[in-house]
Amino acid sequence: MKQYHELLQHILKNGTERSDRTSTGTISTFGYQMRFDLNEGFPLLTTKKVHFKSIVHELLWFITGSTNIRPLVLNDVRIWNEWPYDKFKKSEDYYNETLQEFVEKIKSDELFAQKYGDLGPVYGKQWRNFNGVDQLAVLIDGIKKNPFSRRHIINAWNPAELENMALPPCHMMMQFYVSSDNKKLSCQLYQRSADVFLGVPFNIASYALLTHLIAQVCDLEVGEFVHTFGDVHIYKDHLEQVNTQLHRDFRKLPTLKLNPNIKNIEDFTYEDIKLEGYDPHPLISAKVSV
Repeated sequence: MKQYHELLQHILKNGTERSDRTSTGTISTFGYQMRFDLNEGFPLLTTKKVHFKSIVHELLWFITGSTNIRPLVLNDVRIWNEWPYDKFKKSEDYYNETLQEFVEKIKSDELFAQKYGDLGPVYGKQWRNFNGVDQLAVLIDGIKKNPFSRRHIINAWNPAELENMALPPCHMMMQFYVSSDNKKLSCQLYQRSADVFLGVPFNIASYALLTHLIAQVCDLEVGEFVHTFGDVHIYKDHLEQVNTQLHRDFRKLPTLKLNPNIKNIEDFTYEDIKLEGYDPHPLISAKVSV
């Protein structure tokens, strides 16, 4: 994952200080691209441990079209909890519950989860119902029937619904590309805003995984994952963690194994997706800016 370290170094060298929505402050640059050959190993960072279980459950959650955090919480996935909790704290039902107490209520009380666990029309909603269009189904059908089309696109940026989203989509548009020999599927993601220390490692792995899943159901092999960015930034309270990570050595990338019997994107379960040979350096904790 040399490409990722080069991105961190690029921001530290060329970035400028900027204020931001969270009031944390960032070191930021604009415009960057990384490329990963998915045949060289699964692109999951080895210089710090990344929670692959959360990546898988989140992606499968997107694919279902769900926008409520309860399915994630039931699988002990915490990556979306802060946003509905922040909204809950502004409600009349808030009585100084901690984030952990809020999460336990989401887990144990389905009615409470329906009221306070929804994120609005975020990624899954847009993938499966963008103004009535199931973009994921259209994409897969298009790759199968017209592989060389230049319109294999899923867009999560729906201006008509942005105000109702807990967080407007950061990884906002993807385009797929079938190689000229009709054998390999590649994906390019455009990400408008990128928390490079915490978010980007998840984004790389998530869209690499999605490329693998779609390739399998379309009877293709994988090609490249291309990650294109707008505002790439390191939060100022992550600089110490970034420095720690940059001083670690690279290890061999893991291998992804999928259940070969799955031919429908909606049939994949957590048990159908395995990671082999993942031996990362220890986790480096950092605070999420909400």
